[in-house]
Amino acid sequence: MLRPGGAEEAAQLPLRRARAPVPVPSPAAPDGSRASARLGLACLLLLLLLTLPARVDTSWWYIGALGARVICDNIPGLVSRQRQLCQRYPDIMRSVGEGAREWIRECQHQFRHHRWNCTTLDRDHTVFGRVMLRSSREAAFVYAISSAGVVHAITRACSQGELSVCSCDPYTRGRHHDQRGDFDWGGCSDNIHYGVRFAKAFVDAKEKRLKDARALMNLHNNRCGRTAVRRFLKLECKCHGVSGSCTLRTCWRALSDFRRTGDYLRRRYDGAVQVMATQDGANFTAARQGYRRATRTDLVYFDNSPDYCVLDKAAGSLGTAGRVCSKTSKGTDGCEIMCCGRGYDTTRVTRVTQCECKFHWCCAVRCKECRNTVDVHTCKAPKKAGVH
Repeated sequence: MLRPGGAEEAAQLPLRRARAPVPVPSPAAPDGSRASARLGLACLLLLLLLTLPARVDTSWWYIGALGARVICDNIPGLVSRQRQLCQRYPDIMRSVGEGAREWIRECQHQFRHHRWNCTTLDRDHTVFGRVMLRSSREAAFVYAISSAGVVHAITRACSQGELSVCSCDPYTRGRHHDQRGDFDWGGCSDNIHYGVRFAKAFVDAKEKRLKDARALMNLHNNRCGRTAVRRFLKLECKCHGVSGSCTLRTCWRALSDFRRTGDYLRRRYDGAVQVMATQDGANFTAARQGYRRATRTDLVYFDNSPDYCVLDKAAGSLGTAGRVCSKTSKGTDGCEIMCCGRGYDTTRVTRVTQCECKFHWCCAVRCKECRNTVDVHTCKAPKKAGVH
């Protein structure tokens, strides 16, 4: 686990090293000696920069860990634009926090049977640790679903009357038609327009300030997440007429369950496209000749994923030692794949569950306690070097 404050210390490290005394050539030294000294100093500084550990940035994602205690000045990782929006719209920030908790739960659901399972780090402002430093397909998924989670949460809050700055969608008015015929817009359509607009302003603020290749990747995946929520808006209608004949219909747009967005982005993860930034840094091109080009709906990434089989603090991998696996499954949750061929341990445990529940008038449900003994399989740890 990363120690809180470590990122700030790493950010200060180059300054402390740069103050180290450097030999200064004598005034009487010839021009060649001065040039050599300057070249040596430049090489030394470059070497220091290359050997310094990468800095793990804090993120707005940490809002999800704060619950109702959202205090804008105390949220680490916000850039100035995000802090301004936080201070101006504190009620929306509560929705952003709820959205953060929802998308993290969805991420963990989607990858519950995989070596990388979207694990978060307790009391860590980066939320996921160093694993997000690599521009991998896992990072692509996290940025997409985090953006989608904010859109979903704010849109829902608008329609439920929880926010003072927005309500139902003002654009769904008058008559319209679909494959079933004409209908009147009515009810309270979910205000996806406001949700997308605020999410774009808040979530994209940091990347728009940085303007490098990784920022370009993040912006693309953020947009994929926002459009995924819009993709699953559904039309709900109420019929009017004699005996429900549906001669007239009143309809409104509603958000689908966030699970549909999570399932869709998971499929996008499976088909993510490896790319590289163009020379002008304004677009992407295929990472290798023969690779297909990325579309606006594709998740994109630059780097191959680290080896999630073993613990690697530098890469942010927690390894799979101790993970529960299925002895019979041939999928990613099976012991053979999950444990990376290391084998597994089996423990017999007794579980107590409620069973044979009956309703008693009035008004109680009484259940018996049933005991069930099962085998739990967990992945073995890698063997230490020299141990046979």
